[in-house]
Amino acid sequence: MKLHNLKPAAGSTHSRRRIGRGPGSGLGGTSTRGHKGAKARSGYKRKIGFEGGQMPLQRRVPKSGFKNINHKEYFPVNLSTLQALAEEKGLTKIGVAELKEAGLFNGKLLVKVLGNGEIKAALTVEANAFSKSAEEAIKAAGGNTTLI
Repeated sequence: MKLHNLKPAAGSTHSRRRIGRGPGSGLGGTSTRGHKGAKARSGYKRKIGFEGGQMPLQRRVPKSGFKNINHKEYFPVNLSTLQALAEEKGLTKIGVAELKEAGLFNGKLLVKVLGNGEIKAALTVEANAFSKSAEEAIKAAGGNTTLI
């Protein structure tokens, strides 16, 4: 068997219909478009979602939900994570760059420090937001908090 011997299976291919080539073709006259109406005319395009006069799906389904355009999404970082990072790298100042370097997040979101865990070292922490408990714990340990 060679490439020039290959043929499609019998009955699997069909010649295309030549529409509008006179009455002898059997597809002349209205050229399979029926009689009159918008669909019979050239340039017809139906509206997206049109279901022949039936109430379209996008109007049948009830609206729900709300998307707040002012919503800010934060990446959460706990005090225990900051403590572990400070001990591991010997840092006294931790910011977004240090967290990114450590591979804790990709840098696309804002950072919020949360008060889970405890902190022993006096750290200067830079973040976009702090929870009250986190801020109190950092200051109680002798550190500072800076909002970016």
